Amino acid sequence: MSKEQFEAGLKCRTEVLGEEYVNKSLAGADDFNRDFQQMVTEYAWGGSWGRGLLEKRDRSILNLGMLAALNRPHEFKLHFKGAINNGLSLKELREILIQISIYCGVPAAIDAFRVAREALAELDIDPSSMDKE
Repeated sequence: MSKEQFEAGLKCRTEVLGEEYVNKSLAGADDFNRDFQQMVTEYAWGGSWGRGLLEKRDRSILNLGMLAALNRPHEFKLHFKGAINNGLSLKELREILIQISIYCGVPAAIDAFRVAREALAELDIDPSSMDKE
């Protein structure tokens, strides 16, 4: 494992998902999933997110579409919060969810909106505040 790529991935993963989440994931790793956590950090975050060509907000947009299409609500919620950390506004996020409804289907969008509202509640963000953006 490339220590340099792992460290770059750890930095990026922490910036997007938050220090608390990343520390909990890594600290909770055991003999069964430790290698997987290291691989995700090195390759997904260091080898993809850490490449630098695309902005983090652009990668967030891509991930939300793919995760909705794949029906991965846990990861969708995590990356929805990450999208907020990456500077996407509620209006932009709403548009992404509407786009998801067209290309992934209305059932996927219904779940995406439901999970997004859960994420906003967990972050103590009032969705009606988007009218003030």
